[in-house]
Amino acid sequence: MAKLYFYYASMNAGKSSTLLQADFNYRERGMRTQLWTAQLDTRSERMVRSRIGLEADARLYRPDTDLWLEIARAHREKPLDCVLVDEAQFLTREQVWQLARLADEAGIPIICYGLRTDFQGELFPGSAALLGIADKLVELKGVCHCGRKATMNLRVDGEGRAVRAGEQTEIGGNDRYVALCRKHFVAALAG
Repeated sequence: MAKLYFYYASMNAGKSSTLLQADFNYRERGMRTQLWTAQLDTRSERMVRSRIGLEADARLYRPDTDLWLEIARAHREKPLDCVLVDEAQFLTREQVWQLARLADEAGIPIICYGLRTDFQGELFPGSAALLGIADKLVELKGVCHCGRKATMNLRVDGEGRAVRAGEQTEIGGNDRYVALCRKHFVAALAG
């Protein structure tokens, strides 16, 4: 029975490299996969990229993309063995339910990778839906500078100071975000 999986973590915990390794494992065995990533992340250029240099072509989803329709159509043309979704925090609630339907009705394993929370410790809509309905939740571990598990994403400005307010989504990498344990996240916001 196919399942809906959600692999979540703070930034810099290896979500994209884990996705790319899973994709490689399927393809190495002659299986067919389909990769998706958020069009919102303009750094992607139709690719899933990891910080360690791995990358693969991907389809882009927007908030209005009907993932059920797009993936089911491709599956009918040539069966898919797995669908892997990067930046899953940017999925809409409806898209998460579409992915669940693909697992349940089309029998395709769906593996999503994304952030659990934003820079203020709030759940992203896609992550909230995945945490609520995924068949399996897997936490990938990031590391804070103190050595504890990083669970929070601190947004910083150009001088490295903590940003306390703003839009939930601001695309950036190590230049804009620092993965921290909760203790150091709170201390950075207080400082």
